Amino acid sequence: MMNTDVTTKLKIKQPAHKVFEAIISPSEIGHYWFSSSSERWVEGKRITLRYEEYSAEGIISVLEIETNKKIVFSWGEEHGEVTIVTIALEEYQGQTIIEVVESGLSAHDPEIVKKMMGQKEGWIYTLTCLKGYLENGINNLRASLIH
Repeated sequence: MMNTDVTTKLKIKQPAHKVFEAIISPSEIGHYWFSSSSERWVEGKRITLRYEEYSAEGIISVLEIETNKKIVFSWGEEHGEVTIVTIALEEYQGQTIIEVVESGLSAHDPEIVKKMMGQKEGWIYTLTCLKGYLENGINNLRASLIH
């Protein structure tokens, strides 16, 4: 059976607590990813994420939070294709390796390769925008990816 996990890793020159906060905080997320988050990400919460530029929104369910180390959520329920995203943070000498693994895509889907490539592209772009924001204060890269 084909492994359909999509894994993306990047080093960010900031401590894990800053990377973690940038992900779970509604006031931070709009600087590099979604335009808004309905509330702070807390285990057990359902969060609405919005992309004002695309007139789109989605719901995530926060499944697990381990402060400064791990965030697990599911999304895609509204499209009937739920995937699980695990974001792991590993700090070393004041820098953070962030690893995102998205799992649950169907190996039997005839569009699986296209979907996996799209998710990989999205995660690379998101993490690059996060890196630009946290390392250099750049907050105008988000929502610039064109398909």
